[in-house]
Amino acid sequence: MGQFIRTWGVGITAAAVVAGSVGTAVAVASPSSAPRKPAASSPALASASAKAPMKTVRAWQQFRISGVITNLRPGSKVTLQQKQGKRWTSLPASMRTTNRSTYSMRVMLGMKGHNKLRLVDTHKRAVTPVMHVWVR
Repeated sequence: MGQFIRTWGVGITAAAVVAGSVGTAVAVASPSSAPRKPAASSPALASASAKAPMKTVRAWQQFRISGVITNLRPGSKVTLQQKQGKRWTSLPASMRTTNRSTYSMRVMLGMKGHNKLRLVDTHKRAVTPVMHVWVR
């Protein structure tokens, strides 16, 4: 009986070694470990533009920010953000893009001094470049 158990143990160990080396060979040759190329049908990255025609405004003076967001569905929601310290804070100013993915938002700022502004879409896939507006 003891010899049967030893033989059985040696057989299982040998099978584990063989299975381990076969498993390694399969893992090396599997397509999941190969470098991935971007799929041709994957959606392009969204990009956004913005411009504020006025660089200096009075406190609570209304001005417009307009631009285009590409590669996003028309009607996507964009929100105005302001840099406060080290963080971007969403302001209560948002709108949906037109059927041509454009927007023109009316903005009034009360925080005096240098303001850094940007617009982002709801999922933060598109972010406009930073706009600098001075409020006096």
